[in-house]
Amino acid sequence: MADNWRSRTITGGVARSPNRAMLRAVGFGDGDFEKPIVGVANGHSTMNPCNAGIQPLVDSAIEALRKAGAMPQVFGVPTVTDGIGMGTEAMKYSLVSREVIADAIETSVNGQAMDGALVVGGCDKNMPGGMMAIARMNVPAIYVYAGTIKPGKWKGQDLTIVSAFEAVGAFAAGKMGKEDFEGIERNACPSVGACGGMYTANTMSSSFEALGMSLLGSSQMASPDGEKADSAAESARVLVNAIKRNIRARDVITRNSIENAVALIMATGGSTNAVLHFLAIAHAAEVEWTIDDFERVRQRVPVLCDLKPSGRFVAVDFHRAGGVPQVLKILLANGRLHGDCMTITGRTMAQELANIPAEPRRDQEVIRPWSNPMYPHGHLAILKGNLSPEGCVAKITGLKNPSITGPARVFNSENETMEAIMARKIKPGDVIVIRYEGPQGGPGMQEMLAPTSALIGQGLGESVGLITDGRFSGGTWGMVVGHVSPEAHVGGPIGLVHEGDSITIDAHKRLLQLNVPDAEMAKRKAAWQQPAPKYKRGLLAKYARIVSTASRGAVTDG
Repeated sequence: MADNWRSRTITGGVARSPNRAMLRAVGFGDGDFEKPIVGVANGHSTMNPCNAGIQPLVDSAIEALRKAGAMPQVFGVPTVTDGIGMGTEAMKYSLVSREVIADAIETSVNGQAMDGALVVGGCDKNMPGGMMAIARMNVPAIYVYAGTIKPGKWKGQDLTIVSAFEAVGAFAAGKMGKEDFEGIERNACPSVGACGGMYTANTMSSSFEALGMSLLGSSQMASPDGEKADSAAESARVLVNAIKRNIRARDVITRNSIENAVALIMATGGSTNAVLHFLAIAHAAEVEWTIDDFERVRQRVPVLCDLKPSGRFVAVDFHRAGGVPQVLKILLANGRLHGDCMTITGRTMAQELANIPAEPRRDQEVIRPWSNPMYPHGHLAILKGNLSPEGCVAKITGLKNPSITGPARVFNSENETMEAIMARKIKPGDVIVIRYEGPQGGPGMQEMLAPTSALIGQGLGESVGLITDGRFSGGTWGMVVGHVSPEAHVGGPIGLVHEGDSITIDAHKRLLQLNVPDAEMAKRKAAWQQPAPKYKRGLLAKYARIVSTASRGAVTDG
């Protein structure tokens, strides 16, 4: 196509001979220079089970792009594996990798003046990192999710990776024998694909369908299944059409489409990390969206799906039951979805959902009808109070009593906390405080899956509170509050808590309160001194210097 985005904005419509000479070296012929160049961001990694099945999807997309008249050009995108790094120093790179992925894709696509982007990723930070890049670049683009893992099996029970983490706590507490402990570990991950509940990867991938930037029905397919590769090919064909019609990312990513995505997250019981990631995506797209908008959507949208971690079913069950399209149609039929939002197909969301029934099938229990939700309101509550004046995030469903007042058990790292839990030093009624794990202080906001899973394994998930300026895995559930802002490292109130202080977590009142007089807090603030940075050089040091507060998405570009 002679008048494509690249030639108009980069080369002024003139295909210069040095460009042609360089491109001939990578396979361009005389008839190829007027075709759109599509960057294929390939997140394949053999170290990461979430991403180990990506290459066949990339191959399928490349073939479809060529047949549709485009010139695909592949480049690699880094990824880290949260499940492997969890509880170690390596986990500090997890959230940091979101920024690295966004920067890498932006550099490759804009640095080579590509006309569009097809991004393929699987692990938690692949999705927000890729979408942030797409929103920044504002080229025609589509996201292809690598797919979910199939559930493991042990003694008739479905397993996910969280089963293995919870088994650690149960085994240490004497509530599980060695046979079951080892059986769960050996069988939890039977195939490639991302963690199988409505954890962060599946939360973000499903929300991209609602955002309009991924094909409907594509996000909960199992990675090894043939339909996943077919979906990658169809995504490629849709992208070429979007390039021809000049449908760009910001035509799709709007305030209303982000609201659609957040409504889907609430309805499916998605990960707390979605709050952090959609703040960052909105920032990249220059869309006005704040932490308080999540609470506004939560009040309007019920939880409709019975999905792990707090529910019964896994992603492949959700897919078989009708998946994201079914939930979106229920929301649309009940006035909770903006049906006029454009999607990357060029059709509106309402048009895309036209053939989906307004009620879920009766032969499944994964998706509830509007008249019988799991919970009447969404599960991700934004709490505020003197411990978190900028706000924090609590996952409040699945709890018998979402409020607690108890003595603070204060730890300055995740590792200190884990040692205390495994030594059985945490008692019912305690409120654990894990601090100096925020964006700057960690740095990188480690996920606290190990301690929260250990608490659940010990039977303390309902009776112990936990607050942190770090994050939680999408697999976490219980009386937990994350993203406490401002963080301890910048002098936030969480850094002023003393052992034994009374803390109240009240999801009904959306309150996180330190029950200490203001005068005493002022005295502690005056005596507080900022710790030295944990890293002086390298990526983590750079990240700590420039990252924003979690209440703004922990972004690094302003």
